[in-house]
Amino acid sequence: MRLPVEFYIARKYLLAKRKQTFISIITFISIGGVTVGVMALIIVLAVMSGFERELKERILGATAHAHVTSLNGSIENPFAVTEKVRKVEGVVAASPYIFTQMMIASGSGAVGGVLRGVDTATVGDVTRLRRDLRAGRLEDLHRVTKDGLPGAILGKELAGNLGVGPGDVIEVLVPGGTITPLGAFPKTARFRVVGVSESGMYEYDATFAYVDFEEAGRLLGMEGRATGVEVKVRDIYAAAAVAQRIRSALGYPFWAKDWMQSNRNLFSALKLEKVVMFVILVLIVMVAAFNIISTLIMVVMEKTKDIAVLMTLGATRRSIRRIFAIEGLIIGVAGTATGTALGALLCVLLQRYRFIRLPSDVYYISTLPVSLDAGTVLLVVASSILICFLATLYPALQASRVDPAEAIRYE
Repeated sequence: MRLPVEFYIARKYLLAKRKQTFISIITFISIGGVTVGVMALIIVLAVMSGFERELKERILGATAHAHVTSLNGSIENPFAVTEKVRKVEGVVAASPYIFTQMMIASGSGAVGGVLRGVDTATVGDVTRLRRDLRAGRLEDLHRVTKDGLPGAILGKELAGNLGVGPGDVIEVLVPGGTITPLGAFPKTARFRVVGVSESGMYEYDATFAYVDFEEAGRLLGMEGRATGVEVKVRDIYAAAAVAQRIRSALGYPFWAKDWMQSNRNLFSALKLEKVVMFVILVLIVMVAAFNIISTLIMVVMEKTKDIAVLMTLGATRRSIRRIFAIEGLIIGVAGTATGTALGALLCVLLQRYRFIRLPSDVYYISTLPVSLDAGTVLLVVASSILICFLATLYPALQASRVDPAEAIRYE
């Protein structure tokens, strides 16, 4: 494939030798600027996408895609309601649950948390609780231990804060106790730890304690009732439509809320941060584009006589513009290609080896997440090349305005 003559002239001007070595140095500095900008764009956007993906997976693993509750405060005949929910189009599985705030104590101290009563037969179909277990089995919740105590599964961080593990006894205090002349006393119950779960979400692992659904009902005086029904849908992005169908199928006083509504603030903030970071990092590429402008202006000043000679030999002003536009594009494409390759390489290394650790109580997750997709890479590449091309317009226009007679008058 034969390239246009303008390409060879542009390449020669950029890779000047001998007396014009300064031009070559500036050229490589310009390429380096574009490289750094593109590399930073790719890595930061990949990390932001990784955060969004990881949070989405962790949240949807620890909780359901949708929750059905009642405006009356609790659901009567929860298993009958659960069966109706399962028949709604788009629903894969459903499970009733009981949810309440609690205080949990051990010999090492006491902390606040959340008590979740789960149906051991169906909760594994809705959430990732069974896969998240690091010790014990989900079925152990349904069994009474040898000393007559019901079982409980604690989040990893919660178990660590209490200094307990499988086999230890904990005491749970829940609101709604009896009223005495001395005031209200919370209900208490003793459980034996039969398992430890780790969802990877610090907020859940540090607060959740799981017990059997029936046992939670007895403790809270909610026999035959549930706080709600958690639902797993076939398509997580159609959860809102499925929730609407559930509301229509159950009618008043039931209400269904999908995972996007429950976590709207979190994902909106992540999306806004991603857009802002993209804009900020594009400014880095624009700074590199100013290097391209200065490089081309210096080339035009250095090659004024050469431009005049080319024009006297028959080169049109359009050809001159193309020469300098191609020069800028060579810098832009070289910097973009190098930056893309380095950025993608670092993303692959971060994704495979996960050598950057994060404080999980601050960032929800323990390692730096990376998610590199083709759409992000194409957006960065297209933006970078476009900015570099726009940077060539003014120098190319100035080069085409050179008056050959004036330039070579005294030669």
